[in-house]
Amino acid sequence: MKEIIQALFLGIIQGLTEFLPVSSSGHMSVFRHFSGMATEGSGLFSAMLHIGTLVAIFVVFYKPIYELFMEFFRCFKDLFSRNFDKFKFKNMSVTRRMLFMFVISCVPLLLLLIPVGNGNNLMDLVGVFGSDDSIKAEGLCFMITGFILLLGTTVAEGTKRHLNVSPLTALIIGIAQFFAACFPGISRSGTTVSAAMCCRVSKNNAIRYSFILSIPAVLASGLVEFKDAMESTEIIPVFPLLVGVVASAVVGVLSIKLLQLILKKNLYKYFGIYCVILGFIVTIIGAVEVFIK
Repeated sequence: MKEIIQALFLGIIQGLTEFLPVSSSGHMSVFRHFSGMATEGSGLFSAMLHIGTLVAIFVVFYKPIYELFMEFFRCFKDLFSRNFDKFKFKNMSVTRRMLFMFVISCVPLLLLLIPVGNGNNLMDLVGVFGSDDSIKAEGLCFMITGFILLLGTTVAEGTKRHLNVSPLTALIIGIAQFFAACFPGISRSGTTVSAAMCCRVSKNNAIRYSFILSIPAVLASGLVEFKDAMESTEIIPVFPLLVGVVASAVVGVLSIKLLQLILKKNLYKYFGIYCVILGFIVTIIGAVEVFIK
């Protein structure tokens, strides 16, 4: 029963923090720090929680995802039929243009694969921040997230918004996603949505773009954790695993709907205030722990 309750709680945390702009990785790291839950052997569980959040994205945005999926194959059809005019930016359909914008936004993530020596890449190097015993990095990153959210809200207010994502905007969003992927406590959804709003993308399109963009990032993260889990000898019971996945999926759907409502009601800035306060508290606690030890 303890394992089921823990799985349910972690699934809820994952579903809430993956989509609300408060950083799921940061909250998970802080929770594990204070709960004393070991991170070793939990890779499979974490990977399955990511599967739950992917399900939530597909449930809410199934129409645009399906259109993008079909457009992907239409690109190959036009390529093999040498219909190159449809690849000119001005001649592209809205869906094809959006597909290419997603590709541009994903390019900065490739920087995580840069070798840094000893058989490691940049992803391995920055992964230390989320796996060490200190929470000072998480606290600082929470505060950075808070300031980013407040900046996005401030810039977006009173500016004329448009629907389309330009190549430059797509690159800026991709860079924001890259930095969020590097540090626990910097919200991926918060930074990408804020970046889109700073570039004057409408709120609804900013959310849709951000969450569909997260699919390859979340999938890649889940695959890495699954690979690590396969190297572990720890066995996780099936039922608690399913409870966590279902919880993260259901709560994830509700979180996306809640965020859409929050942006509509202009309450986005309160997430920024929350992250700044949380970051300050976590940083202070992390600093005190250093002196105590």
